Amino acid sequence: MVALPQKALWWPSRGTLFVADVHLGKEASFQAQSIPIPMGPTAETLNRLDALIRSTRAEHLILLGDLWHAKSGRTPKLVDDFIAWRTRHQTVKMTLVEGNHDLKSGKLPANSNFEEVAEPFLVPPFALSHYPEPCADGYVLCGHIHPGVLLEGRGRQSMKLPCFWIGKRVAVLPAFGEFTGCARVSPVEGDQVMVVAEDQVIRVPLVS
Repeated sequence: MVALPQKALWWPSRGTLFVADVHLGKEASFQAQSIPIPMGPTAETLNRLDALIRSTRAEHLILLGDLWHAKSGRTPKLVDDFIAWRTRHQTVKMTLVEGNHDLKSGKLPANSNFEEVAEPFLVPPFALSHYPEPCADGYVLCGHIHPGVLLEGRGRQSMKLPCFWIGKRVAVLPAFGEFTGCARVSPVEGDQVMVVAEDQVIRVPLVS
């Protein structure tokens, strides 16, 4: 398995990409609540997925929950853009492990050609989920919490970066979407943390 700086996990021997927390239409859902957010993040997120699928030549894309942010974010324009994006990759199998936002948003359009499954979705040796909870049936790959860590320098400068949080039974992927942010996590002894820093994924030591 390869952790990619595009905030995705790549399984070369299976031609499979994993991404979590795409949150399409989040800006439109904010606008529906009269919050002035400019359009653009959804288009940029889909462009990044385009590039990732092309560069890896993925045969299967598995989304670990929260493909759409909210039902109110599924404007006709964004749904059309989404279907056009899906059509560009019609030879790629796509599976959505339903997350909490997906369940609230409702089923995808019939012509989106997605397999929608409940968690845990077993792809041995993995149990694919949205929530970061251990599973007896496999090692869990998931999302949901948008993991990040705070890095601090000697001059008191600091920066919070998205990360892959790899535990003994659960691995949490960073949020893929453009308009998602990240929440600081608290790794424990035995965990691994790899931050996404521009075009690199860098393992960082845990501070006790």
